[in-house]
Amino acid sequence: MLSENNVEFLRQIGKAITTQFGEDCEVVIHKVDSDDAEHSIIYIENGHVTARHIGDGPSQIVLETLKKDPEELQNRFNYLTRTHDGRVLKSSTIYFKNDEGKLDGIFSINFDTSSIFAAENALHKLTATSEEETTTDNSLIPKNVNQLLDELILESVRIVGKPVALMTKEDKVKSIQYLNKKGAFLITKSGDKVAKFFNISKYTLYNYIG
Repeated sequence: MLSENNVEFLRQIGKAITTQFGEDCEVVIHKVDSDDAEHSIIYIENGHVTARHIGDGPSQIVLETLKKDPEELQNRFNYLTRTHDGRVLKSSTIYFKNDEGKLDGIFSINFDTSSIFAAENALHKLTATSEEETTTDNSLIPKNVNQLLDELILESVRIVGKPVALMTKEDKVKSIQYLNKKGAFLITKSGDKVAKFFNISKYTLYNYIG
């Protein structure tokens, strides 16, 4: 776990960042505890950006992090995420490890680009060409872990490309292994919800996880 001195230092950095960049900039500190993954936030400034508070759960990226080998983790800067209501954020994530190389905490910055994109879109109307633009899917920052689990389940269905009623055993295995890779089963009672959604027993669910 992060020491109190380190947490206090990160709080000061967070306060400086949010004061510098204003109310559209959120800073979050997550503690890393696989036994309590649903209450990872120990500090947050401008939580209205993602509608989260101290004691709330992780984003999709943080949940996935708990499934990875700490040696694989690399800090990420200036990437896109999105909120539960569709706003696009520019985000950065820094991982903190202890002397043994284990992950202790995560420091995240999320900047709401809504007003900037609105201005950009207005200007784009004057500079647009006939060439088709492409967009990329962004990671979700949910209001709570239940919303995150729902989003992951729907994403697992989209990947297979057919409704559950038409899925074969292989399709369901693919969906469930995707959920496992994304860390969905770290959420309390997620197994019950996933088993019910895919109309299988929990015993079958665990076999599919493999």
